[in-house]
Amino acid sequence: MTPLIQALPKAELHLHIEGTLEPEMMVSLAQRNGITLPYDSVEAVRAAYQFENLQSFLDLYYAGAQALQTEVDFYDLTWAYLQKCAQQGVCHTEIFFDPQTHTDRGIAFEVVHQGISQALSDARQQLGISSALILCFLRHLSAEAAMATLEQALPYRDSIVAVGLDSSEVGHPPLKFKAVFDRARAEGFLTVAHAGEEGPPEYIWQAIQHLKVSRIDHGVRCIEDPALVDYLGEHQIPLTVCPLSNVKLCVFETINDHNLKQLLDLGLCVTVNSDDPAYFGGYLGENLAAVESALGLTPMELRQLAENSFRASFLPAAEKQGYLGEIAAVAPAP
Repeated sequence: MTPLIQALPKAELHLHIEGTLEPEMMVSLAQRNGITLPYDSVEAVRAAYQFENLQSFLDLYYAGAQALQTEVDFYDLTWAYLQKCAQQGVCHTEIFFDPQTHTDRGIAFEVVHQGISQALSDARQQLGISSALILCFLRHLSAEAAMATLEQALPYRDSIVAVGLDSSEVGHPPLKFKAVFDRARAEGFLTVAHAGEEGPPEYIWQAIQHLKVSRIDHGVRCIEDPALVDYLGEHQIPLTVCPLSNVKLCVFETINDHNLKQLLDLGLCVTVNSDDPAYFGGYLGENLAAVESALGLTPMELRQLAENSFRASFLPAAEKQGYLGEIAAVAPAP
């Protein structure tokens, strides 16, 4: 990371906590819990990190999640990510978790939630990192299964700020989950959704019109629909873009081909995030460094990305303003 990227206060808004499971921790937790993985070493896990598309990644992602069994496992996983945040100047993070990945294999919702939540609480006290928790439904499963998961989450609504939608995008349009999202909003949750990564711009429209999302996760294919680009810009609906992920999953051939700068130039509220950093080659700092180098981003564009990350967050307005002031002090306008 350059000194500016390191110094800028940053928020991360698109981060799957299960996707921070580094190979070393995956193997260690599997040994701790007596779990047999499809890989016999850290090197074998790393060698598998060559993906042709989203599904080939998800196959490995779900296999690795088998190592997560206990509350301590989920704490250790989350704490390791939060320490990385502290090293890279990430002041606020809004973390996705996938309860169905765990409840479907017999791990109680409470075990998952408590381990993650305790680490977030400790990070507020010990590292000064604020956070929010977002429950994601797995879109390759049924809407009925999502509704059942929402019911499980209701006792924890005070500690879960929003619901989202992730996993295999193509063939699973947002509209499939309209009733679940209607219920979630009625229960007081905010909403977000993955759309327009591998799926078409129509999925972004559906997420906006039917799921009433506060922001779009990914959204890079919006560029194919000029009317959608105009709408996103007019309403400043944030896009939580994940550059290294997009390249690793073959959405773009190389980082030089990424449309992040184009989206910025069009006036969209773009943010940079790491998605599943253990699998895609970098955390937030590495993502920012990659686009700065490949796309020739200026210091003011980096400042804009940092500002966008807080404006798009679910922080209270006063806290957003505080961080915007800190960013201006680090990178004054010319």
